[in-house]
Amino acid sequence: MLWLAGRMAGPLGVAAFLGLLWLGSQALVPVVVREAVDEGLIPGDMNAVLLWSAVLLGLGVVQAVSGMIRRRLSMHNALSAGFRTVQLVVGHADRLGAGLERRVDDGELVSVGTSDMTTIGSAFDVVGRAFGAVVSTLLVAFILLDQSPSLGLLLIVALPAIILTLGYTLRPLHHRQSAYRELQGELTSRLTDVVSGLRVLRGVGGESSFARSYRERSQRVRDAGSGVAGAEALIRAAQVLLPGLLVGTVTWIGARAALTGSVTPGELVAFYAYAAFLVEPLAIFTDTADRFTRAHVAARRVVAVLALPAPCPDVERGRAPVPAGRHDLVDEVTGLVVTSGSFLVVVAPPTEGVRLADRLGGYAEGPVRYAGLPLGDLRTTEVRRHILVVDNRSRLLRGPLRDSLDPHGTATDDEVFAALRVAAAEDVVEALPEGLDTVITAGGNRFSGGQRQRLVLARAVLADPDVLVVVDPTSAVDAHTEDRVGRRLRAAREGRTTVLVSSSPLLLDRAERVALLHGGSVSATGRHRDLLATSAEYRRVIQRETGGALTELHAVDPPGGTAGDAAEGAPATGLVTRGNTE
Repeated sequence: MLWLAGRMAGPLGVAAFLGLLWLGSQALVPVVVREAVDEGLIPGDMNAVLLWSAVLLGLGVVQAVSGMIRRRLSMHNALSAGFRTVQLVVGHADRLGAGLERRVDDGELVSVGTSDMTTIGSAFDVVGRAFGAVVSTLLVAFILLDQSPSLGLLLIVALPAIILTLGYTLRPLHHRQSAYRELQGELTSRLTDVVSGLRVLRGVGGESSFARSYRERSQRVRDAGSGVAGAEALIRAAQVLLPGLLVGTVTWIGARAALTGSVTPGELVAFYAYAAFLVEPLAIFTDTADRFTRAHVAARRVVAVLALPAPCPDVERGRAPVPAGRHDLVDEVTGLVVTSGSFLVVVAPPTEGVRLADRLGGYAEGPVRYAGLPLGDLRTTEVRRHILVVDNRSRLLRGPLRDSLDPHGTATDDEVFAALRVAAAEDVVEALPEGLDTVITAGGNRFSGGQRQRLVLARAVLADPDVLVVVDPTSAVDAHTEDRVGRRLRAAREGRTTVLVSSSPLLLDRAERVALLHGGSVSATGRHRDLLATSAEYRRVIQRETGGALTELHAVDPPGGTAGDAAEGAPATGLVTRGNTE
C-alpha cells in the first residue's frame, strides 16, 4: 500500500488539500454564526448580519465546490489503486509462467481481481476526507481552547479516547476479516473448479456430490460473514454512541456557562455547532480505520501472490545467442536426446512427462543443452522463439478466435486453415457462426475438451517453432481423429524437431523413435513395434495406459506402403480401443 501511495502521491496530495477545504470550511461555520449572533443579531446591526451571512454563503460555496472535486478525485484514486494492484498481480502472474497454476489457486487470483482490488481502492478513496478530518478537528480544538479552556481541554482529552476506543473495536474485525477472506478465496476456487469441470461431473454423475460440498463450504463462508457483520455492528454502534455522548457533554457544559454569564449566546450556539460538527470527523476516523483494516487484509493476500518467486523471469537469463540452424536438444536429468529434425514420442508418467516438457522449454530448472550449450546460458527471448511447449494447461483467450490462434496477427487465412487442418480442427471453425472472427469466452469454454485441445495444437503448428514439445495432444479426442492428427502432424513437421509426450498407440506408431522414461531416466528407445516385441516394461506401460486391451499392435498398411504413409482417411492401425472421446 505504501508502494501504491508513492505512485499516486500527486492525486493523493490534491485530494488531501480538497478534503481540508471541504471540512475546514464546515469547521469555520460555527465561528461565523457566533459572530453573526453576537455582533449582528443581539446589537440589532443588520449590516453585520448581512456581512456574516455573505461570509457564510462563501464558505458554503467553497464547501460545495471542493467537496464535488474531492469526490471525483477520490474515486479516481480508488480506481487507480485497484487497477494498479491488478496490473501488478497480472504482471507477476505472467512472470510465473508455467508454474502459476501449480502454485496459486484460480479462485485466489479471481478474488484479487474482484474483491481485493475494490477493498484496497476504498482505502485510498477515504484519504482526502481523513486528512481534512484531522486538520479540521485540530482547528476546532484550538478555537475552543481560545474561547473556553475547559471545553478545549475536554475535546483534546475526549477525542483521542474515543478514537482509541473505536480502534479497540476494530481488533476483532481484523481477525474475522482475515478468516472470512481466506474462506472466500477457497470457495471461489471451488466454484471455478466446478464450473470448468461441469462437463466431466455430469459425465460421471458427480454434480450432486460437488453441489453438496459447495453448499457446505458456502455455509461456512456465510457464518464467517455473519461474524464480520457482528463486529461491524459493534463499530457502527460505537460511532453513534461515543460522538453523541461528546455532543451532549459539550452542550451541557456550554449551557451552564451561558447561565452563569461566562459565555455569550453566540458562543453557546457555536459550542453546540462545534460538538455537532465533530460527529462528522469522528465518523470519518472510524470509517478510515475500518477501510484500512480491510485493505490490510486484502493487501496481505496480494503480497502473498507477489512474494512467489518467479523461476523463469521474463528477462534475459543468459547472454549467449542461440546458434543459427537446427540442433539437438538434450535433457541431462533423464538422458533423453532429441535429435534435430526427428519426430519423437516420449512415454512417461503424467507428472514426470510435464516436468520433462517444462525443462525442455526452459520453464523449469534442470540441466538441458541445446546446440551443445546450457539452456540457461542462452537468451530467454531467443529460446522462446526456437522452442515452444504446449501442455494441457494451455488456454484460449477471450476475443476473436483468430487472435487466439495467431496472437501476432502475421498469418494469412490460408496459413491459419492449413494449421487447423493439421490439428484436424477445421470442422470446429466451420461450425462457428462467424468462423475465425467468432468471439469466444476466456478459456474457450464454448468448446468441448477435444475441440480446445485441437485448437491449441493448431496454434502451436501455426507458430512453426524449430522445436515443438506437446504434452498429451490427443488425450480428449476419439481414435479416428487422433489418427488423423498423428499423420498430419508428422507430415507438417517434416524436417523440424517434434516431441510428443503420450502413450497413445496411434501416435506411438507414427513416431520415428519412441523413448520410455522409467524411474526418472530413459530405459528404452526404438520404434514402437520393436519395443513391443523386445521390452516387457514397455508392453506393461502401454497395456496399463490402454486398460489392458493391448496385446500386440496390428498395423493395417495400405497396399504398396507402410502405416507411416497411409492414405488420408485410412486408419493406420486396427486398434481403436481407446476410451477417451470428445
